[in-house]
Amino acid sequence: QVQLVESGGGLVQPGGSLKLSCAASGITFRYYPVSWYRQAPGKQRELVASVSNGGTTNYADSVKGRFTISRDNAKNTVYLQMNSLKPEDTAVYYCNTVRSTVGYWGQGTQVTVSS
Repeated sequence: QVQLVESGGGLVQPGGSLKLSCAASGITFRYYPVSWYRQAPGKQRELVASVSNGGTTNYADSVKGRFTISRDNAKNTVYLQMNSLKPEDTAVYYCNTVRSTVGYWGQGTQVTVSS
């Protein structure tokens, strides 16, 4: 049974940083692409960043230069380092992976950027 568990969200002031974690069980992350999505109130879920099984990364234009996705294969965990946070980054952040055309999601972690 595949399970993804996000953590690391919270309340941070504009310009601050947070590091999100996505820990996996029931799947070996290193063999699959992993993505971070976010969903703000009243908006559709959007792709924030992704990392392929080969390590290639991609970012939404809105977060390029501020967010970094990385993976620790030994810990079976993927991270999202978020710097220079803005109020518009406020959302629930979700981890996602796909195995054999089946998508798996975590429960999400809330990130609130506010003074």
